[in-house]
Amino acid sequence: MKWLTSSCLLIVAATAAGAVFRLPALDSRPMHCDEAVHAVKFGDLLEKGSYRYEPQEYHGPTLNYLTLIPAWLSGADELKDIDEFTVRIVPVFFGVALVLLFLLPTDGLGRPAAVIAALLTAVSPAFVFYSRYYIQEMLLVCFSFGVIVFAYRWFRSKRIIWALLTGVSLGLAHATKETFIIALGSMLLALVLTWIMHRRRRVRDTVTKIRPVHLVVLIAAAVGVSALFYSSFFSNPVGVLDSFRTYGTYFSRASQGSLHIHPWHYYLKMLIFCRSGDGPVWTEALIVLLAVVGFIAAMTRKGIASVDFALVRFVAFYTLIMTVIYSAIPYKTPWCLLGFLNGMIVLAAVGAVVVVRLTPKVLPRLIVICLLVGASLHLAWQSYQGNYRYYADSRNPYVYAHPTEDVIAVGRRIEELAEVDAAGHDMLIQVICPEDDYWPLPWYLRRFSRVGWWNRIPDTLLPSAVIVVAAEMEPALAEKIYGQDHPQLYLSMFPSPVQLRPQIELRCYVAKDLWDRYQASRVNLIPPERPKSENE
Repeated sequence: MKWLTSSCLLIVAATAAGAVFRLPALDSRPMHCDEAVHAVKFGDLLEKGSYRYEPQEYHGPTLNYLTLIPAWLSGADELKDIDEFTVRIVPVFFGVALVLLFLLPTDGLGRPAAVIAALLTAVSPAFVFYSRYYIQEMLLVCFSFGVIVFAYRWFRSKRIIWALLTGVSLGLAHATKETFIIALGSMLLALVLTWIMHRRRRVRDTVTKIRPVHLVVLIAAAVGVSALFYSSFFSNPVGVLDSFRTYGTYFSRASQGSLHIHPWHYYLKMLIFCRSGDGPVWTEALIVLLAVVGFIAAMTRKGIASVDFALVRFVAFYTLIMTVIYSAIPYKTPWCLLGFLNGMIVLAAVGAVVVVRLTPKVLPRLIVICLLVGASLHLAWQSYQGNYRYYADSRNPYVYAHPTEDVIAVGRRIEELAEVDAAGHDMLIQVICPEDDYWPLPWYLRRFSRVGWWNRIPDTLLPSAVIVVAAEMEPALAEKIYGQDHPQLYLSMFPSPVQLRPQIELRCYVAKDLWDRYQASRVNLIPPERPKSENE
């Protein structure tokens, strides 16, 4: 009982540490294009009170609906009222909840392994970084792991509440992102392999003790929760069918050539060793290597005791299958590794216990423990560096196709111009970028009511207070402006070009009369110099 209490307290402490790493300065990093798209999509739900699932884009609806909670708590009624904290607190919450979930399988993994797994999840650079990203991935991982741990508690206790929670988690995961099909398929195949490896007897005995009513509750909860979200709370019934039609789009996208096509070892290379230029070395090799040890121990039953081998082997198979599938899919984005990294962390925790227990003498064991602690501290250091120093730096491997901090400067400068323009947030702004490649600017201009978004130079270019244009379209824009009978004079808003993303430049122009008023306002903000007295 004493060790049980201590392990619970340690997992709660790890959860608190996870919150400390994830919560500060949520507005410091520029919004990624995907984040901005989801945030603007959420704005429609917040302002109009309606949401319609679109199977071609945006993934599942849980992220949007769950963001209503912090938005309502902050008193926001419109998109312009919310900020980065409002949206990013949602993945932060589920990133922290993922750590806390390790309270549930402590008896199956062994209490030392459960504590270590919670700690590694709390400080993992990948988990910390994407817990602060307004995308679906952290919710998906949390709900998928919830399916596993709730189902385990259900198998152990035979209580209907755990069957209900398993079904709810299953429904939430399905309503979060279409890639849940990979996690679900991996779970089912891992269950079959575990059943075969345990000679079918123990698993069969466990399954036969499950009451049919529990299965009905589980399935009803999963279907009901998923349908509730996809149907937009019954206002769009066709959304339920669209949740299955979307897999045609997903499979097509996963196999087509694009900028997101990467080799099979992309994820493993990112985890084991990654360095760009003069940046720091990024590595979660500790987790990968210990996961291999944990996998071998699960298969051989060597070096671990007081664990449920059925659970450990299930996690081992699940992780291996997920890793193989995601590595085989050509279409890769770095946050997708979180699904199998979650399993790797569980195996790594088991592997850490094995390494310590197989070390024969006291002094070598202390050395091993110190090395493991030091490696964990290095993970924590990387998390700090990745989220509070290299948060928008391409030398950070988790920074992927990310906008530069210039986009924050552009949004801030346009806000300052609005303060001295008579129209305020109603002033006319034109944004012109080929192929509509102007994201995340819609997020930073969300308070402005008159913004024209163009993928070409418009035939009729109205006199605008501000024009933002892609560098390659600047000559055509100049020809358009100064080819008019009464051209308006524009000046650059910045002394040097700004970058939307690395290698993608923007030119930002402001009407001369507005710029003159802005400059005058800046001068007036400077207090006059105090005259010197004759004695000075």
